[in-house]
Amino acid sequence: MNFSEDFLHYVWQFRSFDNNELKTADGESLKIIHQGFLNKNAGPDFNNSKIQIGDTVWAGNLEIHIKSSDWLRHNHQSDSSYENVILHVVYENDVKIKRIDGSILPVLELKNRIAEDLIEKYETLFLTLTDFPCKAQIKTVDKLIIDSFVSRTLFERFEQKTYVVSETLKELNGNWDETFYRFMARNFGFKINALPFELVAKAIPQQIYGKHKVNPLQIEALIFGSAGFLNEKFVEEYPVRLKKEFEFLQKKYNIKPIDVSIWKFMRMRPQNFPTLRLAQFAALIVKANHLFSKVLDISVVAELRELFENLPVNVYWKTHYHFKKETDGVNIQIGKASVDNILLNTVALFLFTYGKQSGTQFYINRAIKLLESLPPERNAITDRFLQAGVLMYNAFTTQGILHLKKHYCDEKKCLSCGIGLKILKQA
Repeated sequence: MNFSEDFLHYVWQFRSFDNNELKTADGESLKIIHQGFLNKNAGPDFNNSKIQIGDTVWAGNLEIHIKSSDWLRHNHQSDSSYENVILHVVYENDVKIKRIDGSILPVLELKNRIAEDLIEKYETLFLTLTDFPCKAQIKTVDKLIIDSFVSRTLFERFEQKTYVVSETLKELNGNWDETFYRFMARNFGFKINALPFELVAKAIPQQIYGKHKVNPLQIEALIFGSAGFLNEKFVEEYPVRLKKEFEFLQKKYNIKPIDVSIWKFMRMRPQNFPTLRLAQFAALIVKANHLFSKVLDISVVAELRELFENLPVNVYWKTHYHFKKETDGVNIQIGKASVDNILLNTVALFLFTYGKQSGTQFYINRAIKLLESLPPERNAITDRFLQAGVLMYNAFTTQGILHLKKHYCDEKKCLSCGIGLKILKQA
């Protein structure tokens, strides 16, 4: 026997046991009128249960344990919140339990009433060493059930991310444009350089860029200078001009450059070097400062894409991935996959969060529509689900899958998962 109380919660909640001729441990007839509602807070496991023992109908709470002696082990015998328990449901009745007032607590033993194949299926899910518990069985579940639960996990994922956005929004006194700018900067770092990009964004508020909108070189100088890349001697004209501009702007705005050593270049394709990403980020600011206001106004996905395409990146970067390192044939534009990443991780998230914060369903719907328009993500996790037979339609699906894996599969929460519940019900 390798199951937890959660399994018995499932068995009771869905009455997945032999309900014929139920009797208490003392031999009295038992009828379940209503099994009650699962309590996820402190106290008895089920609230508002209704049962009939003999000729008497009882209403109250219900407690579930593997063994009846667990009542004593959990010290319920001295806890007044368990005085209203009307039935003790256990897998094995190994000891008689009394309430505080001395009365015998009625017990229903399920040991011989749960089908062996249900227990085996549960144990298979929980003891599996595969990538996720139901890897072998998920292909037997109707795709409508999978799609429905993945939709739920997608919303859970975005609700979690919304909290992080909201915290930054509070820090910035409700300034949506500045908050969006911070998250956009992190996104340009693509995980490995997310932190230094965020530090650059914190060093230079958007309002400073607005004062230099007509001079792209100054915006580039602000970004490369605050990023720490202009603290050396140069020969080429472009970095020399950047350094000169930054020396003036640094004094004017009291900018403290970050330590250049925190930028990561190792094991990275040159196209993803942070220097080129910073050049693209600068070009994006030159093209469209106060981006979030524009994102709210644009409802066509193709037009959202255009915000991040054809950026006016300085021509210097057509022959450089880094200062002082000349090369040939550099693609200075953000690739399609990178644009997809930005639309997914920043634009869709902020549309969703803004809709939640403002109570405007229109923006939430736009976020969902945007996710549905983006291609499915390809990574180790989504590939495993794909190999197991799960259809990946778009980024909406893959985002839901990522949340499912992390918060249900990895934590073995099969009994809280619509897919896991369906597999158990097939027993």
